[in-house]
Amino acid sequence: MKTRTMILTALFAALTATGAFLRIPIGESSFTLQVLFTCLAGVLLGPVFGALSQLVYVLLGLIGLPVFTAGGGISYLFQPTFGFLLGLIPMAWVVGALAGDGQRPIRTAVACLAGLAVLYLVGMPYMGLILNVYLGKGLSLTALLWAGMLPFLPFDALKIAAVAVVSAPLCRGLPGRQAKEPVQK
Repeated sequence: MKTRTMILTALFAALTATGAFLRIPIGESSFTLQVLFTCLAGVLLGPVFGALSQLVYVLLGLIGLPVFTAGGGISYLFQPTFGFLLGLIPMAWVVGALAGDGQRPIRTAVACLAGLAVLYLVGMPYMGLILNVYLGKGLSLTALLWAGMLPFLPFDALKIAAVAVVSAPLCRGLPGRQAKEPVQK
């Protein structure tokens, strides 16, 4: 692994942690910038190192560093929103795998939307398990969707639009992420 890749991987773990503290709390969850930084990690670092940056972030929180919105530690496994933290890892991988070179805004936005779907596919069932089984709240599917997904979708759309706009100039500045020129015959 090149030094630059290691530094960027650590940087995106740190940016995701920072994004957790740029938040607006609502109910069981908060509006944060974690999705924005996870999408950028996938686009700029590719699937493997984008996912690795998010794995580092989650592991740092689980070992006790207060990098999650409500702290850290192994007990965070029982927080209803922990599934969304786990979902950041495959989200970054999916975004990185689908975004290509990050130079085409529509492709980048579609990759981010696919990653967001993965995030919700991991986070929502986990939230339902913790709230309904572990905490015994007995929320209906509709109530669960309102608690963990529906209010966040407009803000997620804004974050995805921002990533689609800034990814091309950022990729042009990173060695190895520039658009490939067509081969001349």
